[in-house]
Amino acid sequence: MARKDQKRPKLVGINALTDSPEVAARRRSPMNLFELAYEAIEERLVKCELKPGCFLAMQDLQQLVKFGRTPVHQAVSRLAGDTLMTVHPRRGLQVAPIDLARERVLLRLRRDVERFVIRLAAEQSSSSHRNQMLHMKRHLRDNREQITIETFNTIDRRLDRLFLSAASEPFVENTLRPLHTIFRRIGWLYHTQVHADASLLKTIDVHLALLDAVANRHVEAAIAASDELISFVDSMFDVLEREIDPSLLDCSLDYFEGA
Repeated sequence: MARKDQKRPKLVGINALTDSPEVAARRRSPMNLFELAYEAIEERLVKCELKPGCFLAMQDLQQLVKFGRTPVHQAVSRLAGDTLMTVHPRRGLQVAPIDLARERVLLRLRRDVERFVIRLAAEQSSSSHRNQMLHMKRHLRDNREQITIETFNTIDRRLDRLFLSAASEPFVENTLRPLHTIFRRIGWLYHTQVHADASLLKTIDVHLALLDAVANRHVEAAIAASDELISFVDSMFDVLEREIDPSLLDCSLDYFEGA
């Protein structure tokens, strides 16, 4: 029996809303250490804890994410294929510097591929997928004023996977996965390094509209919401190109400034 003085936390954990028993089992399985190592490294890339342009040894990365050699090597191989890291035979690993001009062009690619995925998700999603979307929508709506950029990125990562799963077209996953990482990092830089006081309400509201449209199979509304999201990210580039410290895009520039 629950104690009478026990209080329910205000913010419902997103794990409880998005992790099905199958997902929880997958996270515990040693067969998926590669995926978990990838997630741990990807999160640090998004938050720029692994600074763009920095060099590090494979052993340093293993110690940082607390995974063994094999899963970290596998994760690095994927990240290198995604152009997010570079493996130098004699110098170790390098986090790829951020090229804002290139990434702005890639945003156009994301827009087109995302439209394809969102259309499929709206047309083909199962009742289970739609139920998960509605759960996530309620979570975002009920906690709209409290969500931090860290929590939002966790939700956004799982939402991206949910839409891909609902679309049921694995061919596009390898294209969208690195694009999602790239633009989560753009959002992180915008909200923490340039406009730290900028509200998350705009991006939350766009995601709410997207979730509602896909879950209710309103295809054209879903595509319009996806386009609005891309336009919002594009507007971040105007600010970053004008205001961000270049050393945050390539930490090697610190060396030249100090020389």
